[in-house]
Amino acid sequence: MAPQQKTAITPTRADNYPEWYQQVIKAADLAENSPVRGCMVIKPWGYSLWENIQRVLDSKFKETGHLNAYFPLFIPKSFIEKEAAHVKGFAKECAVVTHHRLEAGLDGRLVPVGELEEPLIVRPTSETIIGAMFAKWVQSYRDLPLLLNQWANIVRWEMRTRLFLRTTEFLWQEGHTVHATEEEARRETMLMLDTYADFAENYMAMPVIKGEKTESERFPGAVATWCIEAMMQDRKALQSGTSHFLGQNFARASQIKFLDASGRESFAWTTSWGVSTRLIGGMIMTHGDDDGMVIPPRLAPAHIVIMPVLHGDGSEGTVIDYCNSLAVQLRRCTYFGRSLEVIVDAREGRGGEKVWSWIKKGVPVYCEIGQRDIAANAVFVGRRDKGRKERFTLQRDEFVATITQLLDDIQNGLLERARIYRERHTRLIDSKKDFYDFFTPENREKPEVHGGFALCHWNGSPGVEEIVKNELNVTIRCIPLECAAEEGSCIITGEPSKRRVVFAKAY
Repeated sequence: MAPQQKTAITPTRADNYPEWYQQVIKAADLAENSPVRGCMVIKPWGYSLWENIQRVLDSKFKETGHLNAYFPLFIPKSFIEKEAAHVKGFAKECAVVTHHRLEAGLDGRLVPVGELEEPLIVRPTSETIIGAMFAKWVQSYRDLPLLLNQWANIVRWEMRTRLFLRTTEFLWQEGHTVHATEEEARRETMLMLDTYADFAENYMAMPVIKGEKTESERFPGAVATWCIEAMMQDRKALQSGTSHFLGQNFARASQIKFLDASGRESFAWTTSWGVSTRLIGGMIMTHGDDDGMVIPPRLAPAHIVIMPVLHGDGSEGTVIDYCNSLAVQLRRCTYFGRSLEVIVDAREGRGGEKVWSWIKKGVPVYCEIGQRDIAANAVFVGRRDKGRKERFTLQRDEFVATITQLLDDIQNGLLERARIYRERHTRLIDSKKDFYDFFTPENREKPEVHGGFALCHWNGSPGVEEIVKNELNVTIRCIPLECAAEEGSCIITGEPSKRRVVFAKAY
């Protein structure tokens, strides 16, 4: 007899983390691969997550004075070429449109004809096309600051793709701003970094480290790139958002100039910043368990699922009416700016299978209600952050009165659990041998979950970054903001170092 499966997802995280990730997405019905290589179809449950991410971030952007706009998907090749470092950074990932129509060939198959005078790049990022418009719109210091954001799709021709984390086409937002002074532009860069960190921690329940990227990891063409880095449950880092101080590089390339108050012409100072659908991948890998997805309540497509327990004994109408009236009560409650989203799942089918379907989807609270519960005016409650055996009964009025507190307990508990996990797998390392041991799996053929964040001294040399990348597949994730200056010796060369940086394997 085959052994009984003890988890809803196989393989487990410990057995095969990459495959576990794919199976969670499948079981939660979030997305699937499309017929177009490297692209994904985001299904309704997954897209609802993205809509909630959009809703919260969009509100934060508007609160800080930003307006939404939209710019073309196609960018002339000459625009991309204007900024040398930018084109070098993105050239290998560009999808290029060279023709504008199809005609039937001699064999009846369609062939491209009508070659374009200038090839068009399918948007890998929008600095250059937006810069061209900014150059028209900005003439005087009175036009500044110019604070715009767009929600859009992006195409980068990836060779190795993984749903949500790295796909050829993905969804994101990109903010672009223009300022009269360097100080103002730098302040904007840090404001948006803080906005992303606040969102990650207070909505995604995902603790992050804020820091600056090294030169080799910097956004192509930027003067400085700042990021938020999170630890996933396989102890790899996920870059979850970036904010770039572009200096005057793109302003010079696009001729974004203005007359200041004294009538002198100056180049403007610009920034850009963005997050993408990889946040959903980060949510899965931060909170998911061996039974599937676990969704922080503040971003959940549905906060509560109510499942009537039906026995085919003529009581179905009474049970469903009770569940529907409870749902109406709950929907009158508000939680973090929106009414509670409640689903009454009265589908036919075995009760256990329905319960497991919602557990795998990660809904924060699930309830089962049958005749005995109705007789007691009660609700049988399960929390997704707890095991199935930890379900409990509450009186209906108490459940309604305390539901928002219950959701916040789940939200805060997920953040604390993720923070403890990160702290447990973050090490201060000063020995090269310990550093190599930390990032080397015991089983090289089938690497187990290992490593984490190593806080180590670095001499500032790109050569050190190259060594650890080639030998260990480790990179410097960031120079953390909250690490104080500290004299030490570079973990690889032994040369003097003034502060620690975060080393990790990463997505």
